[in-house]
Amino acid sequence: MKTIASLRPMSFNQRILQGMGAISLAAMLLSGCVNSTLQEVRERETGIVAGQSVVIIGKSSRPSAAETELEFINCVADDLARGGEELAVIPVEQFRDLTFPWFEPRTAPDKASQLSALLAQPKLAAQLEAVGLRYLVWVDGRTNRTSSAGSIGCSVGPGGGGCFGFLTWDDDASYEATIWDTEDGQTAGRISSDAAGTSYMPAFVIPIPIVARVQNNACKSLSKQLLSFLANSDDAT
Repeated sequence: MKTIASLRPMSFNQRILQGMGAISLAAMLLSGCVNSTLQEVRERETGIVAGQSVVIIGKSSRPSAAETELEFINCVADDLARGGEELAVIPVEQFRDLTFPWFEPRTAPDKASQLSALLAQPKLAAQLEAVGLRYLVWVDGRTNRTSSAGSIGCSVGPGGGGCFGFLTWDDDASYEATIWDTEDGQTAGRISSDAAGTSYMPAFVIPIPIVARVQNNACKSLSKQLLSFLANSDDAT
């Protein structure tokens, strides 16, 4: 005797759970799309020897839309320190204390072009030599939201609640590092790192962001190229 299994339609709650599972799986498998470019201009030979150090610094004289994020400065410095066993990287806050008052937020230069005159000051030059600083890397740039679209609405009722909708946004991370040789106060070259990406947030009961990590991508690319540049090699170690 044959048995025929009856197919019952899924309840509303079952459909919600199934949708949540599908979105969670998509979030694990997908990430926001990121496109990146990297350019380098070398003006002179470089190299680091034992006892010499590097600092990563940027504009921080006052809060503004043009100020380079401190988290990006720290990201590049941390990656650079991890990438080279013989490369000593001075944290930016420690560097400001060691060179007080030249790089304090209220007195620091606003742009890289002002560094030449600053590095020529005898007292500062002596202080940089005392701390073993060979290269000062000045970073300009910022991550900006360029566009966004969509919407998500959330509601709560007697039977429960949730969020429904879809968001998408584009971010652009554009940074340029100018490498200054403190021995003669001249630039050794420049490296630019750009990353653009699109992030998504589908919401079916629970919003699940699928984020394009453009700033992190720009940081990793820039720090890797800086390591290669300072070592004066074609490939970073």
